[in-house]
Amino acid sequence: MVQNKSSRAVGVGRVLIVVYGILALAAAARSFVQIVERFDEAPLAYTLSAVSAVVYIVATVALTRPGRGWYFAAWITICFELLGVLIVGTLSLMHPDLFAHASVWSFYGSGYLFVPLVIPVLGIAWLYARRPSLQTAGNAAAPRA
Repeated sequence: MVQNKSSRAVGVGRVLIVVYGILALAAAARSFVQIVERFDEAPLAYTLSAVSAVVYIVATVALTRPGRGWYFAAWITICFELLGVLIVGTLSLMHPDLFAHASVWSFYGSGYLFVPLVIPVLGIAWLYARRPSLQTAGNAAAPRA
């Protein structure tokens, strides 16, 4: 099997994909139980847990799929995740009354050992290092003589 040089699922990328997959499963399970059993207790926190689950699922899929479209989907998703962790983390510290119960991103992901804060930074660095070649994109668009 020939490995595509532009694949993001190699080396550290595999570790990122596994971590995102684990976060996706954990956040999805957590939000499902929270929403089904006690949504009325903390609707904002539980909705944010569900949003984080969707973000982790999309990031996992985008990191595993080849192509420029999936590359940009991974960028958008991971940047959204970082922004979400920073905003929700800050709000949970400044206005703890908004978060009657913790969400995946509250307190910068402290309930998940701060992995939600660290993993998007690593993901952005990995995506930058594995960005599609501009030369390849230019050659693909150029007509052959």
